[in-house]
Amino acid sequence: MHSFQTVADIRIEPGGAAKLDYYVDGLCKNKRIAIVTDKGVRGLGLMDAGIAALKEAGYDVIIFDKVVADPPEEIVLKGATAIRKFNAGLIIGFGGGSPMDTAKVIAHLVGCDQPLETMYGVGNAKGPSLPLLLIPTTSGTGSEVTNVAIITTGKTAKKGVVADSLYADRVLLDAELTFGLPPSITASTGIDAMVHAIEAYTSIREKNPLSDALALTALRKMRNSIVTAVNDGKDIDARDDMLIGAMLAGQAFSNAPCAAVHALAYPLGGFFHVPHGLSNALVLTEVMKYNLPKAEHWYGEIAKDLGVGQTGVSLIDEMLRLKDETHVPKTLTEVNIPQDAIPMMAEDAMTKDRLLMNNAREMTYDATVKIYETIL
Repeated sequence: MHSFQTVADIRIEPGGAAKLDYYVDGLCKNKRIAIVTDKGVRGLGLMDAGIAALKEAGYDVIIFDKVVADPPEEIVLKGATAIRKFNAGLIIGFGGGSPMDTAKVIAHLVGCDQPLETMYGVGNAKGPSLPLLLIPTTSGTGSEVTNVAIITTGKTAKKGVVADSLYADRVLLDAELTFGLPPSITASTGIDAMVHAIEAYTSIREKNPLSDALALTALRKMRNSIVTAVNDGKDIDARDDMLIGAMLAGQAFSNAPCAAVHALAYPLGGFFHVPHGLSNALVLTEVMKYNLPKAEHWYGEIAKDLGVGQTGVSLIDEMLRLKDETHVPKTLTEVNIPQDAIPMMAEDAMTKDRLLMNNAREMTYDATVKIYETIL
């Protein structure tokens, strides 16, 4: 038996974020809207036209812009308190994965008063959420269409909230919002989205025909557009393909969950604050090489679909080529991770059971150490 769920209402319009009054129609009964974002996105002015449109249409708007990368619990709780006090009728998550993940959890916290510490894990967040609109500004996380939010607990540990109540009520994809992304972020978030699709296609527990079709379509779109998007950030067709591809990959991995690439990437972010997309890009190809004995047929199917060869090695070579052409860092040294941190990171990676159980080949501590050492 297979099951598949995703966001029911997805709108795609370059320039659409300037018409937020149109895109919130029917979602907010009390005309009070809370926008969850970070200072970087707010500072770029990406929301200004949309906020002006909302105010002109009679909405009251509060902006919570204290989100940071790898959002800690205290920021999430602070946002929930402010938005509950404002009596918002709709939450808009505007930005990359961190603002959208934060918005998802805040919408749940404000909607039903469930304590955050009881929400971690799969299916533990229960009860109603506030209406939620998600608007991504990067082409990477796919968070806009997933039922997953990753929160930092304590100093370095990360935990996931995975529950259907985290699905947004509506998503807006506006490729013009990604025009301002620097080439390095375009590259790392784009590789991140490709990781989502590759891991969904090889996810041993929940792999299904719908997630497979979405993963392959996502990879075709992104493989054909990522180099152009990195080299010419104003190419609207490439930007649109990357944004839609990242969304399709998000739909795929939300139903066929990610695996060892993510498990090995999380310690890089948790201990050393390496951005999530770059962390995935760093460990991707070595994890694929490790998985090859068990995932050869799946990798080969992807390679054939992309027209890059017939084997798993062909796909690994293609991902290495894309990493080369988009100039993402390739070693831990380049992101200031020392060799003596490897045992600590490997131990942390081995605690990510939620991810490791989906991997095509059983991941061991020794194999994890070797992968980190290879990319040092």
